Amino acid sequence: MTKQYSVALVGATGAVGSKMMEKLIERKFPIGSIKFLASARSAGKPIEFNGQTYTIEEATPEAFEGVQIALFSAGGSVSEALAPEAAKRGAIVIDNTSHFRMHPEVPLVVPEVNRHALKDIPNGIIANPNCSTIQMVAALQPLRARFGLTKVIVSTYQAVSGSGIAAIEELRNQSAQWEKGKDVEANILPAKSDKKHYPIARNVIPQIDKFTDNGYTYEEMKMINETKKIMELPALHVAATCVRVPVVSGHSESVYIELEKEASVEDIFATLKDAPGIVLQDDITTQTYPMPIFAENEDPTFVGRIRRDLDNPKGFHMWIVADNLLKGAALNSIQIAEALIEDDLI
Repeated sequence: MTKQYSVALVGATGAVGSKMMEKLIERKFPIGSIKFLASARSAGKPIEFNGQTYTIEEATPEAFEGVQIALFSAGGSVSEALAPEAAKRGAIVIDNTSHFRMHPEVPLVVPEVNRHALKDIPNGIIANPNCSTIQMVAALQPLRARFGLTKVIVSTYQAVSGSGIAAIEELRNQSAQWEKGKDVEANILPAKSDKKHYPIARNVIPQIDKFTDNGYTYEEMKMINETKKIMELPALHVAATCVRVPVVSGHSESVYIELEKEASVEDIFATLKDAPGIVLQDDITTQTYPMPIFAENEDPTFVGRIRRDLDNPKGFHMWIVADNLLKGAALNSIQIAEALIEDDLI
């Protein structure tokens, strides 16, 4: 009989949490028992999972007694307060927020890239990387392994679902307001806590999250720092520009890389074609390339538009697309849990 595990899901009613529930069912995760935890405001409400009705419980330290795997997706402040409490009670925490990502004793994991990092979890907490980072490093790791990697420059085209359910609703509402000739209301983007907000319908916003003192946004710095940590390349040159676009789901990225060794486009194709979790979509004769409309609700990371830089023989350009709520969040979290089980680490 397959071993089963006690699971807790914190933040099940959010955009990522609901996808986690879907993937737990779809991938037949070996659940012996499951509980859904949230704030006191949501406690007591019913929630449906795999044909059964559960009651949401308040997320307190005591709620994690007996839990083996705790999936967190309820905001950084919740993870800060409760993830150590869950770990203290014996749970392995897989945290989908940014709070622990750069902690030196917390592994930051994309299973296709650095699964070996799961062998050392000193605090009982594993961090799930930023959505835009995950799909990029998943696509770059096979190339790094074969040819080496010295530089990455990325510009992202990120869907509004990355800002949550409220941002999706605002895009829909703004689109309807535009069509009716009404004034467009903007209350969410680029960052909900900002004093100034801009419409996302019929627009792109070159800011995701707050600005840091160096002129980059926190989202851009996440991509820069997380890429170096996950790939274990502290000297890697990385630059990022992160942009919000009026797409519901699916992040797209224009990525320029420089390799250590020379390679041909055919070499890149061959390397990515058989890479785990990667689907190569690149045929200019049939206008075949990745697009978010086709990546939505799909598990893989899609790569295309691969071409050599015209001035640097070791430079290549590519286009990377993935569903930010799946591989960029929920799916990667579940894959981390699966890897722990497969490698007998839990």
